[in-house]
Amino acid sequence: MQRPAKAPTRELTAARRFRLARLCALPLLALPAIFVPAAAQAQGQTVTMVNREGDTIGTVELTALSAGLLLRVDVSGLPANARLGFHVHEAADCDPTEAFEGAGGHFDPSGVEHGYLTETGPHAGDLPNLHTDGEGVARADVFTPFLRFGPGAASTHGRALMIHSGPDDYESQPSGGAGDRLACAELP
Repeated sequence: MQRPAKAPTRELTAARRFRLARLCALPLLALPAIFVPAAAQAQGQTVTMVNREGDTIGTVELTALSAGLLLRVDVSGLPANARLGFHVHEAADCDPTEAFEGAGGHFDPSGVEHGYLTETGPHAGDLPNLHTDGEGVARADVFTPFLRFGPGAASTHGRALMIHSGPDDYESQPSGGAGDRLACAELP
């Protein structure tokens, strides 16, 4: 009996292995700190997601934590049973008549490559893909250590949250091949 052939695997360079190990270890190292609200920033914001018709389709609640931001996503009206790219874009411009193009590209204050699987990435605005259920609803808690409220290069002030029509592959430049912009929320 012949064994099935293994799927080809992508070789990871030493730098990629180090980066992935660092990202995987972050939750373990930062676990006590992640769930403690930042002392000076024990605040939250709730933003409204709109679709390309301008209809409200859900909310994202952002909470400042000492190690980054927690985003609680509750959005409906998305493609069913899908993985969808989720990013922070450069500008708070969610004009649906322009297909959200005014939001610019991914927020990248450090000038690195897009994606968790690249040598220098990810962008500060790169977030994990959202997954929708059979009704097209995405509910998720997403943590990012790369963003903050308030002043500074990692500030979310004046940015936009974006949900795309396809999954982010975490490496294609400049946006992970995530497709069209489906939903947007302006960050104050």
